[in-house]
Amino acid sequence: MALMDFIAKQFIDVIQWTEDGEGTLAWRFPMRDMEIQYGAALTVRESQMAVFVNEGKVADVFGPGMYKLTTQTIPVLTYLKNWDKLFESPFKSDVYFFSTRQQVDRRWGTPQPITIRDREFGAVRLRAFGNYAYRIADPKLFHTGISGTRDLYTVDDLDGQLRGMFLQHISDAIAESGVAFLDLAANQIEFAGAISRELTPPFAAIGLKLESVTVQNLSLPEELQKVLDQRIGMGMVGGDMGKFMQYQTAQAIPEMARSAGAGGSVAGDAMGLGAGIAMGQVLAQNLQRGLQDGAGPAPAQGATGAPAQATVRPEDVIATLEKLGELKAKGILTQEEFDAKKAELLKKLA
Repeated sequence: MALMDFIAKQFIDVIQWTEDGEGTLAWRFPMRDMEIQYGAALTVRESQMAVFVNEGKVADVFGPGMYKLTTQTIPVLTYLKNWDKLFESPFKSDVYFFSTRQQVDRRWGTPQPITIRDREFGAVRLRAFGNYAYRIADPKLFHTGISGTRDLYTVDDLDGQLRGMFLQHISDAIAESGVAFLDLAANQIEFAGAISRELTPPFAAIGLKLESVTVQNLSLPEELQKVLDQRIGMGMVGGDMGKFMQYQTAQAIPEMARSAGAGGSVAGDAMGLGAGIAMGQVLAQNLQRGLQDGAGPAPAQGATGAPAQATVRPEDVIATLEKLGELKAKGILTQEEFDAKKAELLKKLA
């Protein structure tokens, strides 16, 4: 039995890797006490590379193809004991295989909001996530810097390090892109390109090539999102504060109506008060505008010294009646309240 073991180990003459499992980046050919026979065949398949290590040092790197391990294919072997005399004896070395295919759909993201500086909003805390793909481009560098002498090294072993790189460079990528936060969502491809440019050098430093980066989502914390919604609302009305107040009132009225339906008389009174305030703002704004636009010379004094009643423009009254009609249609004003306000406005036309 000992003789058969001795003979068997002298015929380790085919070195190859079929890469059966998923997610393997580096795999060491299982030598144990076995020795590589002089002239053994090394088979490296497409999407693979192999690193030959002798006495702890990388002797050569092989791309796809079939090689015979001789002093011609690995010049460093001529320095091994007895090989310079062409003694065809077995030798002990290590062969590591590396997968060079793309590792796709790897996830990156911000577990906690990160703070960036935006030229419009100042300091902003945001979340972002997406995916990326990479591959091993320099197996010698990856072997000496990352995987080392481990029998097996997988994508899961590396994920934490790569996600840390993303978090470290996101702020720089946003600054480098020159895109304001409000425009980032509409320019995710440009933002992804900026991240890729920032991360390409640190990936290359460990023997990797970053093939692609995608940004799937950008979001603000809830409190900042509310502020952003208000800014968007003001943008919808062109920055007019009066119109913005009307916009906020219109957004609040349906919620108040729901509260009134569910909360009883106190909520109903609050809704009525809110509706009255909103209606008063609408009336005051329209009537004031009418008074200002219709004002000419100083109003004539009556016999008692009291100023004559100002005349309101008909179009302002009609616009106010239309708004009151909308409130009545939504059930916020009763028919009696509408008729009373209508009569009051029509008197001002006299």
